[in-house]
Amino acid sequence: MNKYKSVKESRVSITELMLPSHSNFGGKVHGGHILNLMDQIAFACASKHSQRYCVTASVNRVDFLHPVEVGELVTLKASMNYTGRTSMVVGVRVESENITTGKKKHCNSSYFTMVAKDENGNNVPIPGLLVNDTQGVRRFSRSKFRKEAAFQRDTKFDSSNFNIDEFLHELKEENIKIEI
Repeated sequence: MNKYKSVKESRVSITELMLPSHSNFGGKVHGGHILNLMDQIAFACASKHSQRYCVTASVNRVDFLHPVEVGELVTLKASMNYTGRTSMVVGVRVESENITTGKKKHCNSSYFTMVAKDENGNNVPIPGLLVNDTQGVRRFSRSKFRKEAAFQRDTKFDSSNFNIDEFLHELKEENIKIEI
């Protein structure tokens, strides 16, 4: 296995026609179907990079920017943004295209943290990321910062460390009634 692999070496894309069976009660493509496709392509990208079976550890924020219509083509693009020792952050971009007009829409982007596993389910080391442009450095740095911010956020609100007095004043203007 290589010590480092380039972003290009693990980049993956798929295009799929959205069918009526993919629609929700509102007649749009169900968000759960799009999330399933995103998870599949993140797996493909991470597995291609690590040459291992990978699992999804977390998904960082998914904002649905535009609905996807039945009959549109959906293209998902995945590329490696960050590599740790055993984990990777895969950036996934979703675009839809109206096949009659050719109009394209950016539907959403998200970041999947994937972890490489061995045959026994243990985490295994992965190749580092070879970056050769400013965008790659920006993406790697953003992912590193996002990972650190999530850790700080999680520890700040850990039940064993939570101090209610620190937050009560911030909740005064919120739609909450506290009866403790």
